[in-house]
Amino acid sequence: MFDFTPDGDLPQSELYRQLVAAADALTADEPDPVANMANVAALLAEFLPQLNWAGFYRLVGSELVLGPFIGRPACIRIPLGQGVCGTAASTGKTQLVEDVHAFPGHIACDAASRSELVVPVMRGGQAVAVIDLDSPQLARFDAGDAAGIEALARMLADRI
Repeated sequence: MFDFTPDGDLPQSELYRQLVAAADALTADEPDPVANMANVAALLAEFLPQLNWAGFYRLVGSELVLGPFIGRPACIRIPLGQGVCGTAASTGKTQLVEDVHAFPGHIACDAASRSELVVPVMRGGQAVAVIDLDSPQLARFDAGDAAGIEALARMLADRI
């Protein structure tokens, strides 16, 4: 049995260090990318408060396809360049959105979402997936969250 419950009241950088370490431990010897994404989605929900959705979209051909996640049912396919996830995948750049309703072309899968952080998982200079975090709180995510999820994405690049 795994118990990766984070210590309470950690500084943000230490919380993300522990999250990446837990994800590393769970995925290091597992070759199945779906199993790895599923466990990491569970870790994200466990470690990060004030989320209503946490998970992955995988790049399949010219679109993102829903991967393992924790949250309400979601959009299954997102064209590259559309919405926050499609923008992150097509540009290869993290998207930190304080208010999703102000993001041009935002795709609303859950009406409760108010802010979003999407980090591309890059392999060989190309996005292979994105890590998507949604919150019902405006401006839930900051540069520290982006840096922490970017570290997670780098660690996962060859495991998903």
